[in-house]
Amino acid sequence: MSTLLELVGNTPLVELTKLHANPRVRILGKLEGNNPGGSVKDRAAKNMIESAIARGEIKAGTKLIEATSGNTGIALAMIARLFGLEIELAMPSNSTRERVLTMEAFGAKVTLTETIESARDYAVDKAASGEYILLNQFENPDNYLAHYKTTGPEIFRDTDGKVTHFVSSMGTTGTIMGTSMYLKEQNPNIQIVGCQPTEGSKIPGIRRWPMEYRPKIYQPERVDRIMDISEEEATVMTRRLAREEGVFGGMSSGGGVAASVRLASELEEGLIVCIICDRGDRYLSSGLFGE
Repeated sequence: MSTLLELVGNTPLVELTKLHANPRVRILGKLEGNNPGGSVKDRAAKNMIESAIARGEIKAGTKLIEATSGNTGIALAMIARLFGLEIELAMPSNSTRERVLTMEAFGAKVTLTETIESARDYAVDKAASGEYILLNQFENPDNYLAHYKTTGPEIFRDTDGKVTHFVSSMGTTGTIMGTSMYLKEQNPNIQIVGCQPTEGSKIPGIRRWPMEYRPKIYQPERVDRIMDISEEEATVMTRRLAREEGVFGGMSSGGGVAASVRLASELEEGLIVCIICDRGDRYLSSGLFGE
C-alpha cells in the first residue's frame, strides 16, 4: 500500500505505432496523466513543497501563492492540502472551467487574471507583502530538479538506456531542463528537442515567452533543437492520439507528439521518448475534441 505522494512518478511508457511510417524509429509516450493529480506537474509540485519544508522555508500555517496556467496549480493544491497548507492560485481567465473547479475541490483559493503574465505579476506582488510564500516555478530550481531526480532516470531505465531523442513541450521548462541534465550525464549523444508554439498560436501548456517573462530556470544550452508547432498541428495530433492510439491527452501532449512524428520522418533510426503531459478530460469544455 502506498501514500498518495509515493504514487507520484514511475509513469509508464507506451509505444505509439499508428502515427508515423518510419519502421526504424520508435516513438514512446510517457503517460504523465497517470500521476495522482493527473499531470507531469505533480513531480515539480511535490519536490518544490517537500524541499522547501526540509529547508525550513515552509512551516505549519504558511500560506502559499503561485501563478499557473492549470496543471501546476492542481498539483500544488492537492499536495499543499496533504501538508495542511493554505494556497492561493492565480491563473488566466481563459483557463478551462474543469481546471478551476479541480483546484477549488482541493480547497485552494483561485484568482483569475487576464493573462498568465499578469497572474505571475499578481503572485509576485502578493508575496512581497510578506504574508505569502511564492514557490515560483519559473525560477525555482526544485522544479527542474524533480525531473533530474525522477523523469530522466525513469526514461533511461525503462528504455534500457537506448533512448536517442527526448521531446518535451516547453512551458516553465522544468521538465526539459531536469530531464536533459540527467540524460546528458548518461549519454551526451541523446538529443533534447523542445517544442514551442508558432507565432500567434495558442497551445495550453506550451509558451513562447516574451523575453522579460522567460523562465529563469531555462538554460538554452541544454536543448539541442527547438521545433515550432502550430495550434492546428497540436489540435489535429491531440485528436489523432485519442482516436488512433487510445491516448487521451491535452493539447500540449499533441504538440509534443507532432514534433516527435516530424522528427521520426527525418531520422534513419532511433528511439524517441515524448511527454504526454496530462489527461484530456481537462479540456472537454474547450472544444479541443470537437469536429
